[in-house]
Amino acid sequence: MNNLSCYNPGSFILVGIPGLEKIHVWIGIPFCIIYVVAVSGNCILLYLIAVEHSLHEPMFFFLSLLATTDLILSTATVPKLLSNLWLGSQEITFSGCLTQMFFLHFSFVVESAILLAMAFDLYVAICFPLRYNTIMTPQVIIKLVVSIVVRSFSVILPDVFLLKRLPFCRTRIIPHTYCEHIGVARLSSADISINIWYGFAVPLMTVISDVIFIAVSYIFILHAVFQLSCQGARQKALNTCGSHVCVILMFYTPAFFSILAHRFGHSVPRHVLILFANLYVAIPPALNPIIYGVKTKQIQDIFIFLFSLKKMQ
Repeated sequence: MNNLSCYNPGSFILVGIPGLEKIHVWIGIPFCIIYVVAVSGNCILLYLIAVEHSLHEPMFFFLSLLATTDLILSTATVPKLLSNLWLGSQEITFSGCLTQMFFLHFSFVVESAILLAMAFDLYVAICFPLRYNTIMTPQVIIKLVVSIVVRSFSVILPDVFLLKRLPFCRTRIIPHTYCEHIGVARLSSADISINIWYGFAVPLMTVISDVIFIAVSYIFILHAVFQLSCQGARQKALNTCGSHVCVILMFYTPAFFSILAHRFGHSVPRHVLILFANLYVAIPPALNPIIYGVKTKQIQDIFIFLFSLKKMQ
């Protein structure tokens, strides 16, 4: 019976942020504000894209996918974090832990692929403007979206089964605020070398390859932009690229920093790593709609128009 319970643990304990228990309540306030901004900002962005026909273009379709993924990423982690910090709700069921882990990693891989798709869209729009409508057809966009979802699902789903095969007899206390693959696997007393290698291979196959293809796309994009003779067209193209570059840097930089800090930053205090990991899943979803709202004139104009229209009523 004890052996069976090891392979099917009832629940885990999410410690929260070790060493900062006395200020858990205060730490929760900025995370709550950031989460409200993320949810409201992305919902407004989705609403604007849905109701305004002039935004029914490939770029804004990918932007709506990005907003949806940001909602999944933040909602998978922040509500549980707040219940932990404010209500002391540290327990999470084994199935709940696996579900949280799946959506956390799934949304990360999906968002990386969406950024690559947006880079490809920019590449076609700037390098082949006359052929844009014949290349970026609805059929092509549907194929891109299906391939993004299928790829992300197929590379993250094995994580669930790799964890389900492990016994958890030693401890069920997770020194974190959310469940992630390697963090949960390390609680097991069994050999987790497969989990470690697979956890290393997935980012290498997906995220790193996405970064390389994005970099190659931008080499061609910038080459095409600086060959434009019209200053106005060049400025417009650079402005369009600017918002995308900001989102890319905000997504990948903290991710790589967090991965490197966990692997090599043994002298970094544990609570600093956990705080940074939580900021990473909370801040980009909150800032992405703000960046695109500020940098994209079409979204700005529609938002101001709808706001002034409601004010007049």
